[in-house]
Amino acid sequence: MTTSNYPLRWDLETFYEGGSNSAAFASELAGIEKDVSELDRLLSDSSLELKNKIEDTTAVLQSVLIRLRESESFVECLQAQNMKDSAANGLSDRVKTISAKLLGALTRYDNELRQIEDDKWAAMIADGALEEVAFSLSERRELAKEKLAPELEALAGDLAVDGYHGWGALYDLIVSRTKFTDIGENGEEKVLSAGQMFNRLSDGDRSVRIRAFAEWEREWGDAAELCADALNRLAGFRLKLYGKRGWESVLKEPLSINRMSEATFNAMWSAINEGKPKLVRYLERKAKLLGVEKLDWHDVSAPLGSSARTISFDQGAKFIVEQFRKFSPDMADFSEVAFRDGWIEAEDRAGKRPGGFCTSFPKSRQTRIFMTYSGTADNVSTLAHELGHAYHQYVMDDLPALSQEYAMNVAETASTFAELIVSDSAMKAAVDQEEKLGLLEDKIQNAVAFFMNIHARVLFETRFYDERKNGIVPVEKLNSLMEEAQREAYSGALGELHPHFWASKLHFYITSVPFYNFPYTFGYLFSAGIYARAIQEGPAFADRYVQLLRDTGRMTVEELAQKHLGVNLEEADFWREAVELTTKDIDLFLELTE
Repeated sequence: MTTSNYPLRWDLETFYEGGSNSAAFASELAGIEKDVSELDRLLSDSSLELKNKIEDTTAVLQSVLIRLRESESFVECLQAQNMKDSAANGLSDRVKTISAKLLGALTRYDNELRQIEDDKWAAMIADGALEEVAFSLSERRELAKEKLAPELEALAGDLAVDGYHGWGALYDLIVSRTKFTDIGENGEEKVLSAGQMFNRLSDGDRSVRIRAFAEWEREWGDAAELCADALNRLAGFRLKLYGKRGWESVLKEPLSINRMSEATFNAMWSAINEGKPKLVRYLERKAKLLGVEKLDWHDVSAPLGSSARTISFDQGAKFIVEQFRKFSPDMADFSEVAFRDGWIEAEDRAGKRPGGFCTSFPKSRQTRIFMTYSGTADNVSTLAHELGHAYHQYVMDDLPALSQEYAMNVAETASTFAELIVSDSAMKAAVDQEEKLGLLEDKIQNAVAFFMNIHARVLFETRFYDERKNGIVPVEKLNSLMEEAQREAYSGALGELHPHFWASKLHFYITSVPFYNFPYTFGYLFSAGIYARAIQEGPAFADRYVQLLRDTGRMTVEELAQKHLGVNLEEADFWREAVELTTKDIDLFLELTE
């Protein structure tokens, strides 16, 4: 790849100079700890008038939240860019300890809220300082009624630092020690990181994919016992805590976090299952085009035709900005700043963690994007996806901290919407049939990922938790659960499966958000419905889109859809229409490849 005009490494020095040894960052953490103690003091002060007490503690809380989010993002970036940065790992432990202390204070804060009588509460949030965060506070108040006594919730939070979260940290350590061997064209062996090796799995050369997948499975198989121990322990912690709270369903917490009803969850998957036969036809046609009887796991994301070309980082950046500009000049200008000012870590080098993410620095009103860019069309999609996240945060930067707390499912709406803008515009602009086919196939790949791959994760995780209730689930059972889920989710359309996917996928080990899977599918389909409105209404919709994003932290998804789209998410009709929008492309694909 040629030298890029845009920086390929991000700038973290603008936040706290000195990286993991930053004196400024140490001072920031000390300040946050001091304010958490102040929050505790205010909550303990019985002399304060109730309304003043809630207003004062809410003000301190929001200040702490903004700075703690900035700190969490900084540490996450340090760890991602260099998995062997032991100092960053130490900082991560300190941030988690502060978070646990804040959680302890929050349980007392929430207990204050839940003890306020309903009529007094209604009057308290009707005007003044609490009015603009009324939704968040009322949400906390109601959830507190379903939890343990505040001292027990605080204890659980303290124990989670070295218990629950500790198992997630162990997984990070396991990933940092993985080593993948790649054999180049000249027969020379090269050791790759997990992020680099993952890109080999979608190489245009099937022989490269076969070797890469065998190596991928081998290494994760070697790490499987350690991964299984981490997965079992963090699941055990969750189940014990849920049991003490009287929660029977493991979906209760993730649905609550995503401000989403179970009826919406079921309506979405029902519509997806209805649309799967068409996706199976696509997979069968792709197998024929690749000259195989059935697609193996590593073939699903393989490029076809012109989509195998290498796209430089500059080319990808220019392409994304151009497509964004057709929808919203503001979104395009924002993205240019991100590229120009070093907000993106894209360099393809060893030592980085796998995957991609966008994280916000709300105190500085900036974001940072992490990925390993190797020039594939999928990399361009990932870049657009993460910029969608970044833009979402950008339009909310002026809101109170509590109103910025949007859930993962609507976060994935913004990112997937950005992907749709890029992929759809590119496909419509393509004049060469081979190029059009490649772009069309990239677009369909998203439907496969969100309808099938994510579904396999949901099925696996749900069944794993059922098994875990009866004791430790061994590696062999985890493998069989994963293969069973993949066969069902892909409707039997695949040949070789990925039994160690549960070990290789970071999302199963994230302790901040349980069931880190179905929100992706929600975001994909919800964004498809929003995108359809954008096409119908033209440039005027860009402002409405911003207003929708700004509301994502202050209402449920059902309320959001009703207010901005006039639809009921608990009924299958909206989801069926969204599924149909995303699978119409398959008809064109089948026609072009006849």
